[in-house]
Amino acid sequence: MLFTFLQASEELSFSIFQMAAKGGWLMIVLLLLSIIAIYIFGSKWWAIHKAGQIDKNFMKDIKDYILEGKVRSARALCKRNDSPIARMVDKGITRMDKPLSEVQAAVENVGNLEVARLEKGLPILAAISGGAPMIGFLGTVIGMVQAFFNMAQAGSNVDISLLSGGIYTAMITTVGGLIVGILAYFGYNYLTSRISSLVFKMENTTVEFLDTALTKQEQTPEAE
Repeated sequence: MLFTFLQASEELSFSIFQMAAKGGWLMIVLLLLSIIAIYIFGSKWWAIHKAGQIDKNFMKDIKDYILEGKVRSARALCKRNDSPIARMVDKGITRMDKPLSEVQAAVENVGNLEVARLEKGLPILAAISGGAPMIGFLGTVIGMVQAFFNMAQAGSNVDISLLSGGIYTAMITTVGGLIVGILAYFGYNYLTSRISSLVFKMENTTVEFLDTALTKQEQTPEAE
């Protein structure tokens, strides 16, 4: 029974490979697009995952350091946390002696740069999600044209298998294009939703840091 199962699996794998090979050179294009999509998804997923990793007590410690006047300790804590949130806060700390509007602008500028860095490559993934099915349809149209051309060349000796075989081969590129496009589409939307969640967290951190900066600036005249 095990031998029968292994034999069936080998036949299935072989037939899938044969089907892909019949799709022609456009299947190579779809294969390259799938590799690019997988690479972008994997690298972006890991980058976003790392960007969201930060100690839950990070902002509490930053607030304590700032209110106690331990600016160097606060910046050292930011350096130890390699994340967009930490880099935003670190930039804000360097502008603590400036008006609050300048502090906010500095923090938001860093945040925008971090988000842009995380979003780099996503337009390519979006293009693949829309372009792969179109390439598949193109292969189908080319295959259909070839099939009907062969029928025209055959003249009165038209065999139905000639047409069915051509259509069978042509439809393979459509299947391949749809598979690549659907996977890229869901991957793109998943990554954008993760980035949106991270942006929301960064905005909350910005508000929290600005509140701390305002409190510190209000305390400074009293200390003098």
